[in-house]
Amino acid sequence: MYPATGQRSCHDTRGLRIPCPGNGQDGEFRRGVSWPSPRFDVVGDVVEDRLTGLVWPRNALLAEFPLDWNEALAFIRDLNRQAFYGQRDWRLPNRRELRSLMSYQTRLPALPEDHPFENVFSGWYWSSTTAALAPAHAWCVHMEGARMFYGGKDQYYMVWPVRGEGNGLLAATGQTVCHDARGQVVACRSTGQDGELRMGRPWPSPRFVVGEEVVLDRLSGFCWSAVASLTARRVDWEEALAAVRQLCEAQPARGWRLPNINELETLVDCSQASPALPENAPFREVQAGYWSSTTSMFEPDWAWALYLDKGALGVGQKSGRHFHVWAVRDPLEKEFSW
Repeated sequence: MYPATGQRSCHDTRGLRIPCPGNGQDGEFRRGVSWPSPRFDVVGDVVEDRLTGLVWPRNALLAEFPLDWNEALAFIRDLNRQAFYGQRDWRLPNRRELRSLMSYQTRLPALPEDHPFENVFSGWYWSSTTAALAPAHAWCVHMEGARMFYGGKDQYYMVWPVRGEGNGLLAATGQTVCHDARGQVVACRSTGQDGELRMGRPWPSPRFVVGEEVVLDRLSGFCWSAVASLTARRVDWEEALAAVRQLCEAQPARGWRLPNINELETLVDCSQASPALPENAPFREVQAGYWSSTTSMFEPDWAWALYLDKGALGVGQKSGRHFHVWAVRDPLEKEFSW
């Protein structure tokens, strides 16, 4: 279970739009839970996202000015003291909650085309999730084009609160520890951090089931190649798509594909870094970065990638040999039992 990216079009290495059938891109497969139509319900000053069940203020600029991370968390606590919009369970969204608003078919802002939000700032928004690689930093999302990276907790970014339990579509991030602005471990109680609230669908135990050269992730339902580099070297984007097509030709009943950016992100454990995979994940030859099948609509000659050493989501120019290839597929009937 994970949301579809929203990408509908396909683009070549130059960024030109091309027909989707047979090219293996995100715009062809469109995997993930489909977006409802309409996606959003507006109720007064708040908006329910019918895809995730989360509720957001319609005004995406409540704080009016950028805040540092501690100020952002304090701003949320103040909203709850005031019973903002009649509710006291507002929180700073974790990184998966914040990313769930993103559309990979749009830009400026990278929100679904029918979104009803107002005052969306084309810049960085804070999440409540600390960056495990550098705990004096926290994850943030850029509304201009949907990039996700971490910023120093002393930096100044925007705040967009969220509330509600959600409908179980989004998985927990894996973060269970809290850190202050200096990166020191602190008690989680009343911080409002991801490590305290742990919102999202709980992880199964065990999370991974190992098969014959394939690993089932029970959290997402995907099967990943046990060897986490199909090409054993960095390749360009077209080479990545071609490598998966060759694998499909060799194993026609398996249904392998190059994962979209949301599929790749499901692997990330936000408590870990270098790599940002769950501890003791049973993969071999894990690399620092991986191509997705999702084009960057901000610059269509670029494609999305997972920087697995950090857990970040960024882009790489399609013509460059920047990243590795990790193939994914659905489990076959009766392939696993647990």
